[in-house]
Amino acid sequence: MPGLLRGVARTAVVAGTATAVSNRVSRRQAGRWAQQDAQQAAPQQPAAAAPEPPPAPSMESKISQLKELGELKTQGVLTEAEFEAQKSRILNS
Repeated sequence: MPGLLRGVARTAVVAGTATAVSNRVSRRQAGRWAQQDAQQAAPQQPAAAAPEPPPAPSMESKISQLKELGELKTQGVLTEAEFEAQKSRILNS
């Protein structure tokens, strides 16, 4: 009888160990597959579109900005160099 119990106990230990290893392998594989799915899904998502540049200001808005600059220059708030720099920025936009 002791030999039979020893054999049953050994079988139980081997089966338990095999189950534990199998479960660990399954969890590890599931984790890897989830990670691969996430990596593959990321490139498939459309990339965020680059923000569109604001529309070019109309000629009327450029003229009003130039008038404001002229008033600031007349009031002495802007120097001649600052006025010219801002004027070229407005005209080149």
